[in-house]
Amino acid sequence: MSVTVRVPAKVNVRLAVGPARPDGFHDLANVFLAVGLYDEVTVAPAEELRVTCSGPDAAQVPLDRTNLAARAALALAERHGRSADVHIHIAKDIPVAGGMAGGSADGAGALLACDALWGTGASRAELLDLCAELGSDVPFSLVGGAALGTGRGEKLQELAVGGGFHWVFALADGGLSTPAVYREFDRLTPDAPAPEASPALLDALRAGDAAALAGAVSNDLQPAALSLSPALADTLKAGTEAGALAGIVSGSGPTTAFLAKDATTAEQIATALRASGTCRTARVASSPAPGATVL
Repeated sequence: MSVTVRVPAKVNVRLAVGPARPDGFHDLANVFLAVGLYDEVTVAPAEELRVTCSGPDAAQVPLDRTNLAARAALALAERHGRSADVHIHIAKDIPVAGGMAGGSADGAGALLACDALWGTGASRAELLDLCAELGSDVPFSLVGGAALGTGRGEKLQELAVGGGFHWVFALADGGLSTPAVYREFDRLTPDAPAPEASPALLDALRAGDAAALAGAVSNDLQPAALSLSPALADTLKAGTEAGALAGIVSGSGPTTAFLAKDATTAEQIATALRASGTCRTARVASSPAPGATVL
């Protein structure tokens, strides 16, 4: 017997970052939007906990107990007084180290899959609590759709979305360290104000208005990401010149996200980005997408 869970990537359409807290984290007003790029996490009984991975960039995924999927299995097992003797296989399609929460998605997927495999009957509140222990982005990977994340991003308020949005994601060569990006943010923004969500952005999501959303997207980490990886500016320029309504660094980067007016334009932007020489490749996806789902 095995259980497979499909779990989506995310884009941050608004990432407001406050000053560093005493615990080293930052308070956020983080508007997540799940997008239709998915990893599939399969768990099956095994003699001991092990992790395997296939798909693009699989060689970059850690297969030891630092992997969030392994940590999720161990956390649920400990909570319910059992051993985490499972084989976790990750079929990866979410870009690795790209600011799209691929690792967090795998953690949420493994948590839901192990709960189903073991019949632990964990409540949604318990699963979300475990997700928050695993990482700031993991709860949203479970929930999907659209949500405002506060605290360090783990406290979620689900948001209404009135229509679909079309995105292009340009994947960079190499990754960016999230801690390094936050350190650069602290250096560049020593007096960061308290973060807050943009009412205009929330209205645009509610209305399903791509043009209005394009005028409201923002990412406080973008200057830090561009400081550490200046070539991303060329990717942002190439995408907007190809017809994107807006371009933004996704989360801590280095993936850049481009909002298109429709699916046809998204394909055209992706083709132009692939030919531009400013990125490794480009992927098209729509949003919102459902959260972690047992297949």
